[in-house]
Parts: sequence; C-alpha cells; structure tokens
Amino acid sequence: MRKLTFGMNLSLDGYIAAPGDDLGWSVPSDELFQWWSDRVRATGVALYGRKLWETMSSHWPTADQQPGATPAEIEFARRWRDMPKVVFSSTTSTVDWNTRLVTGDAVTEITRLKAEDGGPMDIGGATLAAVAMRDGLIDEYAIVTHPVLVGGGTPFFAALDNWVNLTLVETRTFPDGVVLTRYETRR
Repeated sequence: MRKLTFGMNLSLDGYIAAPGDDLGWSVPSDELFQWWSDRVRATGVALYGRKLWETMSSHWPTADQQPGATPAEIEFARRWRDMPKVVFSSTTSTVDWNTRLVTGDAVTEITRLKAEDGGPMDIGGATLAAVAMRDGLIDEYAIVTHPVLVGGGTPFFAALDNWVNLTLVETRTFPDGVVLTRYETRR
C-alpha cells in the first residue's frame, strides 16, 4: 500500500496562500528548494487539485528553458515534468506533462491509487487535501512553516468531524527561520 503525504508551505498563522492566492511570502531558500526537489524525485505520483495544478503547470513545464534559470530550477522542472501526476477537477478539460485527469469521485480514485504498488504519493491543494483528510486517507503531513503572518487566505487544514492523532517523526530548520515538521497519522 502506498503512503499518502500532504505537504505544503504554510504561514505561521496556518495558510498556504495569502488573500488573492498570493504566494510571495513562501519563496524558498536554496536549501529548502532542494528539499522540495528531492521530494519530487522520490514521489511515485503527485495528486493535484485544480488551483495548485494551474499554478504549477503555468510555470514548471518550461522553467528550465527560461533565461537565467538556475541549475536547481532546471533540475526541478525536469523532475516535475517526468513525475507522474493526477489532476482532480470537474472544470479542467486537458492536462499534459505526464498527467492524467480525473473528473469523478476523488476519494474512490485516491483509495484505488493507495492500494496499488508503487512509490509514495504526495497530495497538494487545499480543497483536494481536505477531501482526503476528512476520509482518513492522509498518512503523513509535511508542514513547512514560514515565519510570517498573512492574516487570511487559504487554510492548510480543513474542518474535521473527528480528531486525527499524529506522531512527530521529524523536525528540521532551514534558513530564514523556516521549520519543517513531519507527522505520521496514528492509526
């Protein structure tokens, strides 16, 4: 059975995007960028909600061809394109770059994917992750907390019907006061 991880950058007050979908506060240091790139390399399949898919697919497919692209950006762009991806959306009609579109029930498809053999899965996007969270499908949370208060926006955590008990498995500090905490779901 595959492991499903929900990991994103997070403001100290709990948001993955500030009002207006502003992500300017989450620009990673070189060390943090490399950590995210290594996660992409190790991911068997990435699950995206529509909004995060639109954000990622508007930049990374050609980021390695942009003037001034750093070696790390070139490496990430190639890894991102090569990584198998599934986009869950009822409004998107086409996807590309080693990606499959699912327009049906997300819980059914995520459950099916988890039961398959293969590498670990990452899930991204607040709306999609909330569905998986509520159904108890997330095995790990990788929270990269930035020392900023954005005051509102898109929250990382969804409202839940039941508690989810977690076990801390890793902490790591990155430059600029950014802290990674990884928690596994206790079952």
